[in-house]
Amino acid sequence: MGGREKGDVFERFRESFSKMDGHFHVLEQRVPVELQMEYFKHSERMRRDNIVMTEDNFNTYKQDLSDSKATAEMKKYALLALAVSHEVRAYRVLEEYAQHPEPDVTNWAYMALMESRISLESELSEKKQIYISTGLGGKGEKLRFYALFLASEYKPFETYQRQVVEREFAYYLAKENCEIERLTICDLYVELLFLIPVRTDIKATLDNVITECNQYGNFLSGILTVTNVKELSAEEIAEALEKKYGGNKAAH
Repeated sequence: MGGREKGDVFERFRESFSKMDGHFHVLEQRVPVELQMEYFKHSERMRRDNIVMTEDNFNTYKQDLSDSKATAEMKKYALLALAVSHEVRAYRVLEEYAQHPEPDVTNWAYMALMESRISLESELSEKKQIYISTGLGGKGEKLRFYALFLASEYKPFETYQRQVVEREFAYYLAKENCEIERLTICDLYVELLFLIPVRTDIKATLDNVITECNQYGNFLSGILTVTNVKELSAEEIAEALEKKYGGNKAAH
């Protein structure tokens, strides 16, 4: 997502959640979107096969997860089978395994646990279960976003401006029930990693933060970068600075 010029994107994003009635499940871990898509492709295929979870199958899958000799593919299959079984005992196995998963199937374990939880809650509750996943994950019914704010001019922030950023960001984001996980103030830009309730208007919230800060000298650009896919790398930030300030070499 971009900044103010992409306001309609933010609006559609907010509206898509504000009109939903149900219980939101937010994937808390950071799982690459491509891997999530791959997981659901295999999950859908397994659900179509409608495999019955026998006692022998259950014990085999459970053993595969604890067997150091089992391949990653075997573990992935076991995780999928347990996830689509709609059984409480399978959920308990996934819950335990996801606390200490092996590196090569960690993301798969997180996805399987989430799918199992949603399927069980769908059966136990009349409330609609809504799954939300992004590359950056979330917590509870909040999504994690990364935002990059640039200085309005090619001039390092002054000490008082840094203090304004710390104070106003903390105040306005808390007011909207957001949680700041990381706020990094560099010479020419500010990085923000935060959690925001899914129904909150993210564009209006961040616009308000900029407006409040700019009452003390108009030092933040109104154009910002916001994404829930991944944090920007140092190279991507450098590109944003180059685009903003032209030939000037940005200080870090």
